[in-house]
Amino acid sequence: MFITRLTLRDFRNYARADVELGPGLNVVCGPNGAGKTNLLEALYFSLTARSCRTSNEREVVRLGESVTRVVASVADDDRAHTLEVGFAPGEEKRVRIDGAPLERGAAPPPRPLACVFLPERLELVKGAPANRRGHLDQLVAALWPARAETRAAYSRALSQRNALIGRIRAGASLERHLDPWDYELARHGIELMADRSRAVAAVAPHFAERGRDLGMPDPVELRYLARSKADDLEALRRELGERRGADIERGFTQHGPHRDDMSLLHGGRLLRTLGSQGQQRVGLLALLFAERDVLAARRRPPLMLLDDVMSELDATRRERLSDLLRERGQSLVTTTDVEHVPGAATADDVMVTSVLDGTATQGTPVAA
Repeated sequence: MFITRLTLRDFRNYARADVELGPGLNVVCGPNGAGKTNLLEALYFSLTARSCRTSNEREVVRLGESVTRVVASVADDDRAHTLEVGFAPGEEKRVRIDGAPLERGAAPPPRPLACVFLPERLELVKGAPANRRGHLDQLVAALWPARAETRAAYSRALSQRNALIGRIRAGASLERHLDPWDYELARHGIELMADRSRAVAAVAPHFAERGRDLGMPDPVELRYLARSKADDLEALRRELGERRGADIERGFTQHGPHRDDMSLLHGGRLLRTLGSQGQQRVGLLALLFAERDVLAARRRPPLMLLDDVMSELDATRRERLSDLLRERGQSLVTTTDVEHVPGAATADDVMVTSVLDGTATQGTPVAA
């Protein structure tokens, strides 16, 4: 499954754009501020109805306009689909699949998975554990879609338990009323831990391989760091029971999978604290490509969306990354100079789009 065309209206700095995409490597080039990242964001928006850059989605509507519309054409086993997202700030998004409205709560449309590298995504490596937990849970959902509900069920149980702790602190409830919520939290928590552990175990060997491919000087390693040592429901419930007093004193649940982490190591050292900016950047790329390997083995290779990834890599790493991008699946890379993507300017299997002042033109790179 891949995107064949992207059409947008009044998105960021684009009044109109119509871009054809190839099934392999696509390169978007142009000077800084021309709209390369905006095009990448529009592609993500068409697939997910969300921005990959901002939580204030009013920003995606072109200045002076009241509504934006993005349409992606998707090829799937010789069939074609269109995914359309219309958005006016203050209103619900209008999502259409092949022209028909997608009802709230309906199954998601046929679409590629999307994997995004933006400079700010380095927070996944060097930021708070919550970033890595969220990413890991997204990976679980991509690998085993039926397991996505486990994280939601755990979150609901955690919210209920925390609310009850608040009532106990206020003298409006009794500590023994936590018993059923300890059971629910442990029931979903032990499943969530198992899902995360399986996902990390699947990705870890590929992470080590891609780290070598991208020229990391020392071996890289991926580890799942579970806060709990429990290996079954009863053990996790006992752990929660042992910490009740402290939870009530603090006013929230301090122990459980919502405090887990995932560590990326380079030469046995945490990339988060002891890796250079360049090592963190390559480590993140290695992780994303490792995840692509695992998903591709399940016939679900994600669309790789890489923004400004080549500028801080040396020539050798650019060559290695270009080879990886052309190895399998569809990808889109932005760059200020098409020469930064080895082989892109002359290869027949690479689609090049140049961008200047919110205008996209195919086949003619713009000089940096």
